[in-house]
Amino acid sequence: MKFKAFLTDNGINLLEKRILPALDKMGKICHLYFTRDHAFFLHNLLNADGVQSVAQFKQQSLFHDYRISSQNDDKIAFCIDLSLLHRALRSILAIYVESRDFNSSGLQIKLVKKLPPHSTQPMPFLTFEAKGHKSAVVQDVPISKPLSRADVQELQLALESAQEMPATLVRAPELNSLQSFVDRMKHVGDVMGVSISKCGDLHLQISTTLITLGAEFRKLMVLGERADGVVGDEGLSAQTRIERAVQRGDAMNVQVSVKHFFKSLQCSLARPDAAFYGIAPQGACLIVIFQFFVPGTRQTDKSISLHCRLPVLDPGSN
Repeated sequence: MKFKAFLTDNGINLLEKRILPALDKMGKICHLYFTRDHAFFLHNLLNADGVQSVAQFKQQSLFHDYRISSQNDDKIAFCIDLSLLHRALRSILAIYVESRDFNSSGLQIKLVKKLPPHSTQPMPFLTFEAKGHKSAVVQDVPISKPLSRADVQELQLALESAQEMPATLVRAPELNSLQSFVDRMKHVGDVMGVSISKCGDLHLQISTTLITLGAEFRKLMVLGERADGVVGDEGLSAQTRIERAVQRGDAMNVQVSVKHFFKSLQCSLARPDAAFYGIAPQGACLIVIFQFFVPGTRQTDKSISLHCRLPVLDPGSN
């Protein structure tokens, strides 16, 4: 089992400034999964009780001189502490950037086995290394034992299942304002109702015995299945409009944890260009897809994808 590659300048910037800060908010521990063509950061894919997140990168978007081999169809996966990974990357970058001794080949990342101090058993590490003419800097990040063939297959099946997309997606309003609103809502209650219509309406609501607090965002951009608004609905309340849309089959609603919803918004630290909300078939989960553009364009960057799946607290209706 071997893996080594050099981080590109774009890969360094993407990981250090955007992706790792965002993913660290999703959870301290994740699976790092390498294949011949992609690198994945996977949260909670083998658990059903937390927010699942999938960050996927074409290997060329992060690395050059990418080499991987294993007896498991060149697939390698392990658990890693993201805070330690981020700290090691920042630490070696601080030295690498300030020193002129290091050559231009860049930062190498590789899997190694080393004997830790006061131990008789070699342990696996993900190692960053910068080599110079007179010196070298190494940062080791401890990882779990690489997953077995059966465990990698289980992770791969969970990943394929997590790629299922909703029939309708609506583009979210500006993420900072949405985050500010949800931040206020989380002090009201623990459960949030989320309704999404094919007309492009997103409705958020928290209800308690004393108060109901909600927000409605109308006529948002729709991807996938869509429907025209019904004449006469304009004068109705948001709640009545959504209920009628659900009865017609033009909307779905689910209930999710306010904490989970707020946590998914932490992906805004990755500085996506847009976000879309949708509800999986049969109301299985709430899905948030973050969109990235090719720098300087309005075209989707297909080398990067990031989405979250929030477990529902109620089957919802469709």
